[in-house]
Amino acid sequence: MFTFEPKNFPMSPGVYLMKGARGKILYVGKAKNLRSRLSSYFRNDAGLTVKTAALVAKVEGVDVLLTASEKEALLLESSLIKKHRPRYNIVLKDDKNYILFKLDKRSPFPRLAFTRRVERDGAAYFGPFTSAAAARATWKELGRAFPLRKCGDRAMANRVRPCLYHAIGQCLAPCVLAVDPGEYAALVRRVEAFLTGRSAEVLRAVEREMEQAAEALAFEKAAGLRDLLRAMKKTVEGQATVLTRLVDIDVVGLAAVATGVGLCVLFVRQGRLLDRKTFFFPGVAADEARSAGVTAMLQFYRPESFIPPRIVVPEVLTAAEAVGSGTLADPADPASAEAERPGPAPADGQAALAGSSAVGLVEVRFTEADAGVQAAIPVADGRQDNGADQTENLLPSATTNADEAGDAVADSQALAEILEERRGAALRLGPPRGREERKLLAMAEANAGRAAEEAAKAAERDVLPSLAKTFGLPRLSRIEAVDVSHLGGKGVRVGLVVFEEGAPKKSDYRSYGFPEAEGSSDDYLALAAFAAKRAAAGPPWPDLLLIDGGKGQLAAVERALGQAGAGGAFALASIAKGDRRSQNEMEDVIFVPGRKNPLGLRPGSPELLFLQRVRDTVHDYSIGRQRLARKRTGLRSDLLALPGIGPKTARLLWEAFGSTAAMRAASVEAVRERTGLGPGRAAQVVAALQTLSD
Repeated sequence: MFTFEPKNFPMSPGVYLMKGARGKILYVGKAKNLRSRLSSYFRNDAGLTVKTAALVAKVEGVDVLLTASEKEALLLESSLIKKHRPRYNIVLKDDKNYILFKLDKRSPFPRLAFTRRVERDGAAYFGPFTSAAAARATWKELGRAFPLRKCGDRAMANRVRPCLYHAIGQCLAPCVLAVDPGEYAALVRRVEAFLTGRSAEVLRAVEREMEQAAEALAFEKAAGLRDLLRAMKKTVEGQATVLTRLVDIDVVGLAAVATGVGLCVLFVRQGRLLDRKTFFFPGVAADEARSAGVTAMLQFYRPESFIPPRIVVPEVLTAAEAVGSGTLADPADPASAEAERPGPAPADGQAALAGSSAVGLVEVRFTEADAGVQAAIPVADGRQDNGADQTENLLPSATTNADEAGDAVADSQALAEILEERRGAALRLGPPRGREERKLLAMAEANAGRAAEEAAKAAERDVLPSLAKTFGLPRLSRIEAVDVSHLGGKGVRVGLVVFEEGAPKKSDYRSYGFPEAEGSSDDYLALAAFAAKRAAAGPPWPDLLLIDGGKGQLAAVERALGQAGAGGAFALASIAKGDRRSQNEMEDVIFVPGRKNPLGLRPGSPELLFLQRVRDTVHDYSIGRQRLARKRTGLRSDLLALPGIGPKTARLLWEAFGSTAAMRAASVEAVRERTGLGPGRAAQVVAALQTLSD
């Protein structure tokens, strides 16, 4: 076990590497004050998250690398994460190169080809595409609209007759037919204009040409242009215009849920929302979301990636608008809006992103220094999602701690500087400006939350077969969990929650009161009474009944079920704290009947984390129901103390109105109608209720 000595670590910026057994790197982090940051890990483990506590328990050594600034520390951290891929770091796994369109304009008859590598060959590159399937679909749509040749140079040189594409009107067949180079060049220019986002301009030009052909009675040419116009409009319909300005921006949204943090990047090219990419980081707490977001963006926007002139991020990632020079800009400053104005094509080496359609792609122009650059942005296959399910976002709305606010600004400045250097041109990184950008950020956050929820559900579905194997069960579909709650032996309630296929089934939640256990503080007695009631209720039986407690609680339930004739109807287990000397939640242990020692579930494992989530759910539910019952009991006592209100009348009032506020607001007529009391009696009750406090 590693013993932390603060004096052994400097109070300067740098990177720290936490190592486990045999020197294996478990985690890489950066800090502007190494001693302060490391002290936060080892000073007290009670306030650590589950994931961080699991990490600290395995640390056997810490190495540090000093840097001159926090920016250098951020760069070094990203480089070491990419090199070592530590288990407890945020690591983006999807780092493949994406497909681009290549238009080799050196050829007398250029073709639109696929490539994964950008070379210094004078060709124009468009993309990248999110997937081979999306690229192929777009290529087919373009082939219908623009009949460029499809075959390669070698096939074209050896062809003796037109191919099938010519027969279906998707190729002019310059390989064997006499095609006017000027006419073909005009077609190539249309393709370029279309791919660079000037689709409206191309559509208007084709429409004018069609009308002119019709007026000149060139009906065959006009029909061909009409078909071309239809094909282009069909391609354009796949895009959604989200900005009134023809700008390129990325919108990064974060969403923290109970099981981790989700991240979504929306890609807007020429004012059109083209695609999205989502990530999920399990086990990351809400207060770690900022650090996770910065780390993910550094890995996402690599030197060979397309980086737009503006990236919109939530306030949790930056306390103010950050520009690449490292200064903070006022969002109201006219200069801050410069990046949003329509401007020239992206800087050298930059390519725009497309989804299932090619509309809005921006051409890449390469210089001598760009030789061998590969475009590779990891983007998930997926459609634009305007109707994402709303999930609870646990991200803090603002940074309240002064030190944390300083860290946020420093990280934002460093990140902006790094991304600007990688882009090779000016870049602005900051919160949304205006209604359109705020709507885009809300959409990104909704998609991030949905991705997090879906990933969490998938992980829970995956963990159930493993848990079934651990408990020796053929399957584990329905799990019931039970817990006892009381206050000094008073107000005893037993709560029951149900999980089916890894998800809570709230319609089956139940809460039970047991007067026979009142005043005894005897959890065993309450659990035994519950077991008898559960056995009497009958199916559907759970595959597993999880009890919040130790071996004693487990034995009480097992014995009561046997006496009620339901012994062996389903599996039993209990979850309890392991080492009482530690407050570390990772040390929870699982007991099963007939086994002295707990099951060998590894601390921090998905299986144990899932059972802990079930336990926490039933614990919170039983406490909540116990408090509610205690409050209602107190209010009923207050009612009974009022003149003219006995037990029967009090019950009628509760059933009719449900709360003291509703009772006090009720009129005499309402009390008469809803309780059945006579006019005089109702008036007496209403007068008494006016003296009752909420």
